[in-house]
Amino acid sequence: MKLKDRFSHKSLKSEVVDYLKEQIFLENYVGGDRIIETNVANELDVSRAPVREAIKELESQGLVETVPRKGTFVVEFNQYEIQELFDIRVMLEERVFKILIKEDLLTKDDFDYLEDLVSEMVQISQSNKDKNEKIVLVNKRDMKFHSYLWKKSKSKWTNKILTTLYYQLQLAMIIDAKKEDNLKEASLKHKDIIRCLKEHNVKKTKQAVIDHIRTLSEMV
Repeated sequence: MKLKDRFSHKSLKSEVVDYLKEQIFLENYVGGDRIIETNVANELDVSRAPVREAIKELESQGLVETVPRKGTFVVEFNQYEIQELFDIRVMLEERVFKILIKEDLLTKDDFDYLEDLVSEMVQISQSNKDKNEKIVLVNKRDMKFHSYLWKKSKSKWTNKILTTLYYQLQLAMIIDAKKEDNLKEASLKHKDIIRCLKEHNVKKTKQAVIDHIRTLSEMV
């Protein structure tokens, strides 16, 4: 089925972006692989124009890089870069959680939403889906969980920086999650974050976030 027939409600560029992200996150494209516009256009039965636009968007999100006279390649993260991304996230999310607790910004509805996301993560982790697909789906919920809290903090520039880092963090976490033997256990770690937020304990919440993120990063 042609891409334009499947997704008439969104622009072709947006659909190509989603398709390429999925291919990257499922590791059908891995770090260092070249993305050839013609091949992608043929796979999706679209012109090269939306593919070219999609690649530009992915480049702005830090998922691909274009090398003059060589082409466009999926970014590679070395151990130092992954650790750097996680360290930045720890630092910025610590600020978010302090604001959320100090200003008491989370309601029962907020906690219900977060708990539902955790339940979805656990359910996916126990499903019969392909391992790569489970990692991608769990990661999407993980990022929904955290980005929801970023926005609730109403911290304009912290949120903007974290949003800018969103896709790099997502890819780095997926790479790292390949080393996580128990997706269910990784998903349940979010319950500690929720519990500490409910207790209005800044110190414990900070430690829960650090433990959650650094436990993953130390597995690299």
